[in-house]
Amino acid sequence: MAVTHLGSISFSSSMPSISSPSLKHPFNLNKNKPLIVAAMSDDPVREWILSEGKATQIKGISPIGGGCINRATCYDTDAGSFFVKTNRSIGPSMFEGEALGLNAMYETGSIRVPKPYKVGSLPTGGSYIIMEFIEFGASRGNQSALGRKLAEMHKAAKSEKGFGFHVDNTIGRAKASKEPGTFIQKCCDRAMFVAWRFMEREHDI
Repeated sequence: MAVTHLGSISFSSSMPSISSPSLKHPFNLNKNKPLIVAAMSDDPVREWILSEGKATQIKGISPIGGGCINRATCYDTDAGSFFVKTNRSIGPSMFEGEALGLNAMYETGSIRVPKPYKVGSLPTGGSYIIMEFIEFGASRGNQSALGRKLAEMHKAAKSEKGFGFHVDNTIGRAKASKEPGTFIQKCCDRAMFVAWRFMEREHDI
């Protein structure tokens, strides 16, 4: 199993093989318990929550709407709630980029974003990301304060080219390249320019 650690985020490129001679598995792998081992390895999300997630019981799993690219669910446990996104057709690279971006935003201490915990591949194909679950209120809050916090977040970014993130990311299914001159970059630059001019005019930034 190839695993890369960045802060507290764990990236797994593949699930371990039970038959690997170098793997020290916590279960007693005898002929009497093959189904128990298969059940754990078939659900890496549940396995992580009940081990590294420090939960001993999953009380409920409920779907969360709002997106059309990935399936979003909330895992309610005795150790708190976890927000999980899965995609059955796209590999972990999409969620790896999302986790890196979320962690970078989280570390700015500006706008509250969920902290990513784990990214990995699904045994049947596709990938998943496990992150902190944040309960949002009904109020829109202070939009001026939100705009200023957003500006703080962008000022905290460091790039040798003066823009963009240090890895390629995605917007929906579309690849958002960090290289200059791409379609996504031009669209994002234009949108950010219009939004920034509006904030300057309306809020004297």
